[in-house]
Amino acid sequence: MEDKRILYVSSEVVPYLPENEVSLMSYDVPKMINDQGGQIRIFMPRYGSINERRHQLHEVIRLSGMNLVVNDMDMPLIIKVASIPKERIQVYFIDNDEYFKRKSTFSDEDGVLYPDNDERAIFFAKGVVETVKKLNWVPDIIHVHGWMASLLPVYMKHYYKDDALFADTKVVTSVYAQSFDGVINETMKEKVAFDNVPNQDIEFLADATFENLMKTAVNHSDGVIIASEGVSENLTKFIEASNKPFLPFVDKEKFAEVYTDFYKNQIL
Repeated sequence: MEDKRILYVSSEVVPYLPENEVSLMSYDVPKMINDQGGQIRIFMPRYGSINERRHQLHEVIRLSGMNLVVNDMDMPLIIKVASIPKERIQVYFIDNDEYFKRKSTFSDEDGVLYPDNDERAIFFAKGVVETVKKLNWVPDIIHVHGWMASLLPVYMKHYYKDDALFADTKVVTSVYAQSFDGVINETMKEKVAFDNVPNQDIEFLADATFENLMKTAVNHSDGVIIASEGVSENLTKFIEASNKPFLPFVDKEKFAEVYTDFYKNQIL
């Protein structure tokens, strides 16, 4: 993977958030490619629970300052950056006080999902792509982890489809076990459709459950990785029937060789 450019976009990454399947793999996979000589960047939201002083985050003024439209509202984009200690890996943080300043990640102190999680996901997807455009850093692969990042494949295939910068960029989605119950927001489909995404391509978002978000991401990806043993049978069958290159679950001890082979022989 030497000199290949891979952009990792994740809901959660260690050491900035607690360890779980998504946050650990969102660190381990980029580190593996980095060790192989690949060029990588990681993007994640800058949740209020992230200690900026301890992790030495700082704002990148030249990248900040633009506004993103979410459901006909202008929302200012702030970009912060930090380096994972000892790894020389840069992590970019998508920030906005309205969406990400709160101390919890996805739900309130009572475990109730935030009602604007749909808008946060839209803002995150657009913020990542707009920042990459400003960096003028063209990824060969964008690898998506976690449901908060699951709209990025949709926006790449529709909203940014005519952007020449990404003409040869492939999108891979890692699918994990279900991480929330219920629906994100009953109007999520309408908010995504506002960005000229065809209704027939986001029908699943009319009922924005975890599985339907993942199905939507799968439909807009160039390849899929089953990243957890806990992926439901229904979702697994959907992935297998999608006619997309897909990688079944592999143990963590074996993933490095298998993921590299998947990138090289199925995606690039």
